[in-house]
Amino acid sequence: MSDTVGERSAPVLEVNRLAAANAESRMLIAGELVAAASGAVFDNLSPATGAVLGTTAAAESRDMDRAIAAARRAFDETDWPTNRELRKRCLGQLQSALEGDLEALRTELVAEAGCPVMTTGNAQLEWPLAEALRYPAGLIDDFGWERELSGGGLFGPRNVRTVVQEPVGVVAAICPSNFPLEVVLNKLGPALAAGNTVLLKPDPNTPWNATRLGRLIAEHTDFPPGVVNVVPTPSNEVAALAATDPRVDLISFTGSTAVGRTLMRLGADTVKRTFLELGGKSALIVLEDADPVAAVRSAVGVCVHAGQACAATSRMLVHHSIFEDMVGAVAAAFDAVPLGDPALPDTLVGPVISAAQQRRVLDATTRGIDDGAELVTGGGVPRGLPDYLAGGHFVRPAVFVCPDPRIALAREEIFGPVLVMIPFTDDDDAVRIANDTGYGLAGAVLSRSTERAMGIARRVRTGAIGVNGGMFYGADAPFGGFKNSGVGRQCGLEGFQQYLETKTIGCRIPRQH
Repeated sequence: MSDTVGERSAPVLEVNRLAAANAESRMLIAGELVAAASGAVFDNLSPATGAVLGTTAAAESRDMDRAIAAARRAFDETDWPTNRELRKRCLGQLQSALEGDLEALRTELVAEAGCPVMTTGNAQLEWPLAEALRYPAGLIDDFGWERELSGGGLFGPRNVRTVVQEPVGVVAAICPSNFPLEVVLNKLGPALAAGNTVLLKPDPNTPWNATRLGRLIAEHTDFPPGVVNVVPTPSNEVAALAATDPRVDLISFTGSTAVGRTLMRLGADTVKRTFLELGGKSALIVLEDADPVAAVRSAVGVCVHAGQACAATSRMLVHHSIFEDMVGAVAAAFDAVPLGDPALPDTLVGPVISAAQQRRVLDATTRGIDDGAELVTGGGVPRGLPDYLAGGHFVRPAVFVCPDPRIALAREEIFGPVLVMIPFTDDDDAVRIANDTGYGLAGAVLSRSTERAMGIARRVRTGAIGVNGGMFYGADAPFGGFKNSGVGRQCGLEGFQQYLETKTIGCRIPRQH
């Protein structure tokens, strides 16, 4: 593996400096950029160096209360829920403002998320910026907001029945650290286009992309005060208020399955609608006739952004007849993966988000060895990194062979650059192993026979799956999971409808004389 970046330069230090100089530390509440009422702040740390980048306003309970009240007021007392032209205009203004801050956003993401700069050209930044707001904004005109049922039903032709779609109300959007802006935009777009107001709670490890968005809304758009509120906090107790407050109508959460379960419980007393996009342990199924180059390329995907992707195919199921050759090829590829400074253009593996996450990944691999998995290559903390990265949270990508797919390493989400390789005997065995997990978020199948691969894809219990390199991603494509991978869908028409309530109106028209 290319562990050694060398002492050519220290580009992430310059990225960190620029991000800190241009960061927005304030919250957005009721249309105003404000500090926490108490003046409290929390540190934003660089995953690549461990150093403090700067501080961000730390919302406390009274700040959260103000934000919820502002969102409730904006929904109940303004025309935002019904004024479609205003919604289109505001989303267009926000789109333009974000495009104007493209490079600042890129710098911020590399600094606070530790994502390799190469990923900002796709899912971290440029893909969602291209369509996450535009697609739902287009639905404002194109969506069927009302439909009339045919006939009067049991009550005769004078009974006219109309089905109306209306916004849910106040949405609490709780976002993760791995793809922070991507998730923020794919929550805000449909929620706002549908006419809801939003309380946005970014992950405390990556607050600045969200606070920057708050500043753009305050300074460059006509959003009425309270329609969007951005409330960063490091406190789980403060964040939980969004789930328990009866003024909040819907929780939209992306993150771990454990936290998702907690939010469901917290929201139960007020019977909140809940959208959860949670963890995964997705399978890459490689049939014996698959292109080996494509298979190795797909395997290396778990290294991108240090494996911090819920849809990563972290289980590689390989037909037994090609298993040994594939293990050797994948191990060689992992040994060549560029690891190090995320600001360098050729880096594929940057740091994981925090010291705590680094420890979780390392502990999971140690337990895997104890449970009988064979470490083929990698693992542990990389050696030879330059001094300026010594405090960063790096993990060497690891390949394991796991004959027993029932152990924790092969069944539990690790959220790090760890690939588990498992042999299978035939198509039925591959499907059985793929489905033998509590998750069902994503997956992939590789075969020279499209028909065979599609047949397997239809049998895997998962919310999204790619066949022979096919990509399911897009603002128009619903994404979400089966089983413990979540409830509901983000993006697409299905994701838009999650932010709507359905009302049926029966009207008896006068008898014609």
